[in-house]
Formats: sequence, structure tokens, C-alpha cells
Amino acid sequence: MQQLVNGIHHFQRIGFREREELFGKLQHGQAPEACLITCADSRIVPNLITNSEPGQLFILRNVGNIIPCYGTSNNGTLAAIEYAVVELGIEDLIVCGHTCCGAMQALVKSADATGPSRTPLVANWLRHADATLEIVREHYQHLQGQALFNAAAEENVLVQLEHLRSLPVVASRISSGRVRLHGWMYKIDSGEVFYYESEVGQFVKFGEATADSGARLAGARSNPG
Repeated sequence: MQQLVNGIHHFQRIGFREREELFGKLQHGQAPEACLITCADSRIVPNLITNSEPGQLFILRNVGNIIPCYGTSNNGTLAAIEYAVVELGIEDLIVCGHTCCGAMQALVKSADATGPSRTPLVANWLRHADATLEIVREHYQHLQGQALFNAAAEENVLVQLEHLRSLPVVASRISSGRVRLHGWMYKIDSGEVFYYESEVGQFVKFGEATADSGARLAGARSNPG
């Protein structure tokens, strides 16, 4: 805890001063370039990964970068996305999963679990990824261990993009070209980021294709290797 307190002092003495003009502008409002929905995992640092400044990203985080479908009660995630789209005018929505995801490991292992869960609230939350689990059962029985969990993480990004489309303000703006959806995967051990390319049905590393293709709408089912 002391390290965090020391970090606050360092920010106030140095970090804030280096960006004092930026923070001065931000006090009057925000105009983020994108909404990023990602995992609560402490190893994922969106501003570090994207080299972005305060005010550039509207960030939503939860266990497993999950987006419950529209109509789910007390859906704080969709409420925040609705605000981002309607009030902030954000046009790019990103769902970013990652390798070595504990939520996806728990999801996959839940299929073989017996007895009550030690974390019932987490188990209940992961029900919003039931479609991911069924896809894993259908297509990835040949994988084991971390390869299986990473495949689940990729598939989960695509499942949650479909859930995102269930929000009326998102669906309507997609139809008129005012909102674009993106699926990303972050690889913890290498720092690489992959985007879902619907034309090839794969996650492709940024830099391996044209920049234009990275902005295309995420679409059909992936086939992660």
C-alpha cells in the first residue's frame, strides 16, 4: 500500500505537472476517441498498451470483459456504453480480451466442476459468457491447458461483440455507419495486440496488414489456432 501512496505523491509532484495544461482542458469536459471494454485483470493497462493520454479512452473494466445482453437487469456495463455513445458521441467501441485470462480459465473449468463454487458471484457473472463455453465445447476439444483458455478468450471477444449489438443505440448507429465495433486480443507475454479481421476470420497482429483493415467492422466467427 505504501508504494501506491508514494506513487500519488510522485504524480502530484511530477506526473501532473508534466500534463498540467492537458488536465486544465479536461476539467471542462471529455471527448474520448474510443470506448474500450476490457478485463479487470491487473496486468492489463489500457493507456500503457495504447500509449494514450488521459481523456482519450473511455474505459470499462470487469471480470472477463463481459457485456451482458440488453434487457439484463442492473446492467451497468451497457449503461456506461449507452452514455459513451449517446452523450459522448463515441463512434469506435472496442472489446479487448487477453491471454492467460483467469475468467476464461474459470469459465472452461466450470463445465467439469462439482459442488458449490467458492466464488458464487463470479460464477453467476460468467453465465453471460455461456455462449463462449458452448463454442469452446463444440470446436476446441482438441486443445488443452493455456491453449484452450486462450482460444476461449478469443471466442469470448466475439461473443461479447454480439451482446454489444443488442443495445438499441449501438445497433441503430451500426446500421447507419455511425458506430464501429472492434475485437482485440492482447498477448501478455509479448505485448502484441491482435485485431479481429472478419474477411479472414482470424485475429491479426497490428502491423501485419494495412491500417485500413484494422478499422473494419468485426464480424463472423473466428478460427483461432
